[in-house]
Amino acid sequence: MRVMILAAGRGERMRPLTDHTPKPLLAVGGKPLIVWHLERLAQAGLRDVVVNHAWLGEHIERALGDGSRWGVRIRYSAEGQALETAGGIAQALPLLGPAPFLVMNGDIWCDWNPALAHAIPDEMGRAQADAWLLLTDNPPQHPQGDFALQPDGRAAVGGQERLTFTGIGIYRPELFAGLAAGEPAALAPLLRLSMARGAVRASRHAGRWVDVGTPQRLHALDTELGAGTDPASGA
Repeated sequence: MRVMILAAGRGERMRPLTDHTPKPLLAVGGKPLIVWHLERLAQAGLRDVVVNHAWLGEHIERALGDGSRWGVRIRYSAEGQALETAGGIAQALPLLGPAPFLVMNGDIWCDWNPALAHAIPDEMGRAQADAWLLLTDNPPQHPQGDFALQPDGRAAVGGQERLTFTGIGIYRPELFAGLAAGEPAALAPLLRLSMARGAVRASRHAGRWVDVGTPQRLHALDTELGAGTDPASGA
């Protein structure tokens, strides 16, 4: 399975830190956020990685190179302007191939095991699903959540208990077939259309997930990891 790490955002809420450093290269626990992903992917046997970039993209390519340092192979999808999530994925489709692929936001920290991704395309096939999403409990900054997880494993727009989308998902290339390469496009509208057809699966992640969206959350996570505390354990 191929993997795409989304790294094209400007990181406005992280300024001034992101004025000179792309958000995925901000460090926690002694290494950039995106490197945590690369190490977990390599351990899971997911070594074919595409990274998109726009803002300060040359910094990302210079820092990561071909990925061999972490046991992965990185190819880059450069965007002249940030194309949003779906637009960035659509532009990178030639690098991602015809099979379902894993996508991860480059500016999160999560203890989810990417090795679990290997079995999900078969589940999607049986359910005739376009996508699979990893959902988690709502953090304080996003109490309203994004999508509901139905008892049968489908994701829905509405529901009594809405969970937060982690930014980790698996998608069929066909989900993006109607998008033009090079045009900005958001992911949520595509997911909602597929949800209306019952074509999105989801799982709930009970472990740790951090949306590193502000300098305060970056500092808090760095303090935990730097102190040798495993955020996954709560120790």
